[in-house]
Amino acid sequence: MASATIEIGATINVGDLAEKLSVPVTTLIGELFKNGMMITVNETVDFDTAQIIVGELDLDIELISKKDAPDEVIKREKSSIDPNAVERPPVIAVMGHVDHGKTSLLDKIRGGHVADGESGGITQHISAYQIDHTVKGSKDSRRITFLDTPGHEAFAALREHGALLTDLVVIVVAADDGIKPQTLEAIRFAKKAGVKIIVAANKMDKEGANLDRLKGQLSENQLMPEDYGGDIAVMPVSAMTGKGVPELIDMILLSTDVEELKALDKGPATGLVIESRMETGRGPIAVALVEHGELKQGDFLVAGSVYGKARTIHDTNGSKIKTAGPSTPVLISGFKSLPDFGDVFEVVKSEKEAIKIAEKNTAEKDNSGKSSNVSDSELLRIISQKNKLQELNIVVKADVQGSLTSVLDSLKTIGTSEVAVRVVSSGVGAINDSDLYTASTSDAILYGFHVAFPQGLKQTASRDKISVRLYDVIYELLDDATQELSDLLAPEVIEKDLGRLKVKKVFKTTQKEIITGGEVTVGTIAAPAKVKITRDKEVIAEVEATRLQRGPQEVKMVEKGEECGVTISTESKINLQEGDHLEFFTRELKERTL
Repeated sequence: MASATIEIGATINVGDLAEKLSVPVTTLIGELFKNGMMITVNETVDFDTAQIIVGELDLDIELISKKDAPDEVIKREKSSIDPNAVERPPVIAVMGHVDHGKTSLLDKIRGGHVADGESGGITQHISAYQIDHTVKGSKDSRRITFLDTPGHEAFAALREHGALLTDLVVIVVAADDGIKPQTLEAIRFAKKAGVKIIVAANKMDKEGANLDRLKGQLSENQLMPEDYGGDIAVMPVSAMTGKGVPELIDMILLSTDVEELKALDKGPATGLVIESRMETGRGPIAVALVEHGELKQGDFLVAGSVYGKARTIHDTNGSKIKTAGPSTPVLISGFKSLPDFGDVFEVVKSEKEAIKIAEKNTAEKDNSGKSSNVSDSELLRIISQKNKLQELNIVVKADVQGSLTSVLDSLKTIGTSEVAVRVVSSGVGAINDSDLYTASTSDAILYGFHVAFPQGLKQTASRDKISVRLYDVIYELLDDATQELSDLLAPEVIEKDLGRLKVKKVFKTTQKEIITGGEVTVGTIAAPAKVKITRDKEVIAEVEATRLQRGPQEVKMVEKGEECGVTISTESKINLQEGDHLEFFTRELKERTL
């Protein structure tokens, strides 16, 4: 019977669970990794998963479920409806489990081929675009904005932010596979955002597709399908054949029409930065979603601590446009540096005002960061001083800000109390001379994620022996960093007890050698072997037995009950006495892995 009982809700944050269990969070995350769940410290697990992990860790703890209050809705507040507001396109997020066909379904909707270009078939950052759809039986065309959010656990922050941006969430579930852990995460995020949910039952063309089974699973997870008496529309579709896709889009529009989505299409624009990256010849590029007002070419902008002027505006198809209204995703050039993922942007009257707001935001960020930084690099520095933490120095370059954030967050989870990643430098854009210089001077590995590595710099890196490693799939990058950290771990010392001899006579003692005799009282002793000399159960010295002798003969082993002579090699003179014990053992070093 468990000696301790802990009560948790239907879900629990990984960091909170580690605290309740009194185990290092890295140990808990490591066990989740072993069970195929790439989950970070700020994500949540359900009660069943928590129970399994407690069992895997062999903890003397019993988890008890309690009825939890619903997740606090963290939806961004909507502005009150202005009498001058006009109808705006709905913003739809598409979520779900890896390989269940989110991007392929959107390809069919968009008529593009996005999935073919994704590394490992996994969406690596948010894609945003609009389509025009003609509702069946109508001549009018309607515009819809889609956000294709990643399904990989390492991009949970992106996926959650995707829910906060949207009016409705389409959760894609493969009808032949059913609900998976990431499906449950998507459901949780959508519920927290307070948005309506539609389930797209994809892969209906595949053998094994079972719509009734899927509906049953949904009802078990508090998503009651309409034909079960609930309010969740479950739409059977096939991204491969396109069957059911028009009906899905019709249902999206029908569901969002009830919300009467409106926004002001005049006046200074405000919105959210959903991606940022560096482009050769264009500089910092922000992918943003206009929420209110009208964004115009030449507008002065401020986003967090970054300001600029909208030099160019492009739609997500790459076409240059001069204005953009509510619910429109755009690519903006003209920022002085890269705005952060999730920053709110606003249009202001002048560059002077933009600079003033950016500086204020910078100061507030610096002040708020004084305490929070302690849990990041400062904490690692403190631990390093106290426990001689071994650090793996790395430089990280990624294609866009969202990917960079996700890579850095994921790297933080693979350390232990002995070894950890230290990010010397990070940034967005192609690898450059400065990155190589930083990696060289700090003896760091340079990781590139979805970035270019010019041929000339490859020669420089080879000449200067700088380790540059390029990856397109985050799993592979994390595996590489994990192996590097494993190599830094001190090997495990394994001691194996052989036997014990009780000293009956000391024949000779010199500065470097002792010759003694006695009886083996435990096990079988051997030479050569390590020996601990104990007196009254206290170890007084550690030496090495170089030779065993029984009578006139030298032997390799002596068993319990037999008497023998022992020659001991020492570093300094030891006052061995009758009645002392010699404990024979071997010591081996075993490599460790994370």
